[in-house]
Amino acid sequence: SYCTHRIIEDPEWSLVTVPHLTELCLQHIADNFEKKPILDCLLPEHQRKVLDRLSTGLPLAVTANLVSDEDYWKRCCTERWQVCDISNYGDSWKRMFFERHLENILKRFIPNTTDPNQVQELIPLCKDYVRKLDVDQFLPPVQVDQKEDRNDLSDTESAFGFNKVSMHHYDLGALIPALPHLEELHLTYGVKDCGMNFEWKLFNFTYQDCCNLAAAVKMCHNLKVFKLTQSRVDDKKTELLVRNLLDHPCLVELNLSHNLIGDKGAQAVGKLINHSRLETLDLCNNQVHHLGAQALAQALAENSTLTSLNLRLNCVEDKGGQAIGRALLTNTTLKSIHLGSNNLSEPTATLFSQVLVQNTTLVTINFSCNHLGLDGGKQLLKGLADNKALTEFDLRMAEVGQETEYLVHQIVWANREAARLRFMQHPVTKPL
Repeated sequence: SYCTHRIIEDPEWSLVTVPHLTELCLQHIADNFEKKPILDCLLPEHQRKVLDRLSTGLPLAVTANLVSDEDYWKRCCTERWQVCDISNYGDSWKRMFFERHLENILKRFIPNTTDPNQVQELIPLCKDYVRKLDVDQFLPPVQVDQKEDRNDLSDTESAFGFNKVSMHHYDLGALIPALPHLEELHLTYGVKDCGMNFEWKLFNFTYQDCCNLAAAVKMCHNLKVFKLTQSRVDDKKTELLVRNLLDHPCLVELNLSHNLIGDKGAQAVGKLINHSRLETLDLCNNQVHHLGAQALAQALAENSTLTSLNLRLNCVEDKGGQAIGRALLTNTTLKSIHLGSNNLSEPTATLFSQVLVQNTTLVTINFSCNHLGLDGGKQLLKGLADNKALTEFDLRMAEVGQETEYLVHQIVWANREAARLRFMQHPVTKPL
């Protein structure tokens, strides 16, 4: 018998194509990272290679407190969301991921249906990175207990037969105090994109919800900005919130716009102004009349911290407008005030002409969509003649006449240019 020996070789084979043992080991580490996370003991260049190969689908329990690499969290964000702007998150991809991830869980949380552990298990993983929460919907329970207390119904809802049953939402009391670095909280109690399934009960911020939220905010000692908008917050709930915000050590901005706050609620907020460090207050689109405005004016007369007040789309009328004007004759802190759409007329304009003469702090006034009239406009123009501080003065649709609007614009534009030149000559430097 004959034996034939053949040696078959790959003509394209080269030692270069054989992976280095180091590369094989690094790939093995990346592939098995969930079961055995190895990172800190690697050389920096090897850490980089492992991080670049890690899957973005790894459990957060593995990566949250172990992986700090921003490139990894950038991949996590961009693979999950189409729009990613880290400038809103302190230029941190990791912070963006955890804030948005937590927000998404809260937006989809259904009381009595969703497992509360989804939130509780996430807290120790995200608590060091969450500084702001923006939750623009809270879902109600799917099934409602028919024996719920009906005291949560507002007068409007009762009158029209809406919201026969109270439906409490997710209790933030277990979450907010557990986030030690939380500085901003933006909330809206309602349902987005409900379409043809709209019901008033989907937008019911119950008194129990308010109690839970108020207690949570009180315990959030580092909170600087609190926004609760479009949530049908009435006077009773406002008073409860204010009681828990009195003497808050850090709160500088409060936004309760687009709610149902009336005079009693505004009176409570007036007390808060002088028992806090508030700098910005927004009560736009509520139901504040002259009594509430007078209470706010009384607080303004004594206050030394508030710099911005927005009362647009209320109904303070001349009694309220004049009270605020008198407060501004002595106030030396407020820089911006918005009184648009408040049914103001000539008496308020006449008083504010004195404010323009005496007050050197205000830089922005908005009187748009009122009924100041031609004579009211002339009074304001007269008061503005020697004012060098005002850089924005909105009189659109205030019935003051085109000529007055033009002349006011010329004076304000000159003030703005002078302020710009002063800034260029003496720029303000922030302390290191």
